[in-house]
Amino acid sequence: MGDPKKSKKKYSTPPHPWQASRIEEERGLVENYGLKNKKEIWKSSSFLRKVKNQAKLLIASTTEQAKKEEKQLLQKLQKLNLLSKDSKIEDALNIQTNNILDRRLQTQVFKQGIARTPRQARQFIIHGHVSVSDHKVNIPSYMVNSEEETQISFAPSSSLRDPEHPERKVVKKEKTRLVTVKKKETDRAEPKKEIKKKTDEKEEAKEEKKKV
Repeated sequence: MGDPKKSKKKYSTPPHPWQASRIEEERGLVENYGLKNKKEIWKSSSFLRKVKNQAKLLIASTTEQAKKEEKQLLQKLQKLNLLSKDSKIEDALNIQTNNILDRRLQTQVFKQGIARTPRQARQFIIHGHVSVSDHKVNIPSYMVNSEEETQISFAPSSSLRDPEHPERKVVKKEKTRLVTVKKKETDRAEPKKEIKKKTDEKEEAKEEKKKV
């Protein structure tokens, strides 16, 4: 039965820990999605593995029970926007890990422009600033379904609802950097102009002396 105080592990780690290609792929996913660690990728991969294993069994089976389970699985995946309404059970085998990560609340908050970066989105959620369907959610890995996707916003009690909040202001760093560079180039050009002017004046004075 197990210890009721300890929840069952909901993911499995990679069978081989030292695969360079997999490590690089996981590193890219952690960076792109602003994940805390690779454990969150393994959770998504385990969920996807279960879906694909179930789909394979249902494809091979022709019983009435299999048809019912196939319908339920399709409805579940369609509700999560992982499959379109006209998809078949075979299409479940084409779902990738990044498709699962795209449905996380953290990713949706970033994609909808509520946060500037995925990491900031994670911070907003953990600190209780985000609500889904008028309910505060503080779990970044929460899977957002198609109905909830348009109902993500700042929580009513959050100070971030104020548009003038400093965390909501976008700082255009690139333009500032370019202006600074141009200013430096102008500052460098000024001394060169002065040197050239003084040189020209000396040359003119020499010419005047020769004429005298």
